[in-house]
Amino acid sequence: MLKAKIIKSARREFECLIIESNEIVQAKAKGSLLNKGDQLVVGDIVQISLEQDEYFIQDLIPRKNTIFRRIIRENKTKVIASNIDLLAIVCTVSKPEYKRGLIDRYLLRAVQWEVPAIVIFNKMDETCEIDLDFEVNRLKPLEVQCFATSAVSDDYKHPNLPGNKELSDFLKDQTIIFLGQSGVGKSKLISHLSNEDIVLLSKELASVGKGAHTTTWSELVHLKDFDIIDSPGIRTMSIQDVNIDELTSLFPDLEPYFIQCKFKDCHHEPSTKGCAFFKSEMNKQIISRLDSYKRFKKEISEIPQWQKN
Repeated sequence: MLKAKIIKSARREFECLIIESNEIVQAKAKGSLLNKGDQLVVGDIVQISLEQDEYFIQDLIPRKNTIFRRIIRENKTKVIASNIDLLAIVCTVSKPEYKRGLIDRYLLRAVQWEVPAIVIFNKMDETCEIDLDFEVNRLKPLEVQCFATSAVSDDYKHPNLPGNKELSDFLKDQTIIFLGQSGVGKSKLISHLSNEDIVLLSKELASVGKGAHTTTWSELVHLKDFDIIDSPGIRTMSIQDVNIDELTSLFPDLEPYFIQCKFKDCHHEPSTKGCAFFKSEMNKQIISRLDSYKRFKKEISEIPQWQKN
């Protein structure tokens, strides 16, 4: 039996990276694994065997975490990928415009999926149009590490934040999902961090010398220093599958305040009696996170049940 990582999945065919030899082989699920639908996904560590020149997946090793979406109408959970070490959220300090609410959506998912997150402020070689200190400080209660990078200038150094070199070292030997809106420079940044070991074409990943991937299925690109998972199922950041009752737990930095509110149905407004957020002068970073929480709660509550995925 050989231990391998699934790096590409399409229906019942799987591309597997044998961990000991780094050899990539095609394998089929065998036995009861064939009857488990979405059981096997990119990132899964499996046991495979070679039988008459064919590889078969015999067993699934327990996952440390999963990337998933709930399908409310069908009352089931669809697992998209597994065993992720890091969620790398890429944004810019110039153009496109920094979207604090989008960052908070990504962070909500990171908490839900139990995956550590970092935030990368890219395009630092351009004019900074945000209050960077404020944005970094609002993430400290979440223990989210921030980096200031430039995909075109290795000479750029921020006085307080780690940059390209430190980020490269941080990513080493990890399996990563990069998220960020179009135009933030994910492609150039990933290419730069991988020492051009990867090229990104039309929002899809292709390892140098292996050709561009054209599949719409999830896949993992194995690089010299780190692995990247790419999946169309992760690119959308709708939160319509989030249960409104679990929303407070997905804002762990705000939970200490939620439990101190006098009433369970607290509206968390400055005029709300007994609200812990407004008992005394609260710092603006916490209030900005509370604003995201209230906006997400309103969004979820306004989605009709029939419309939820």
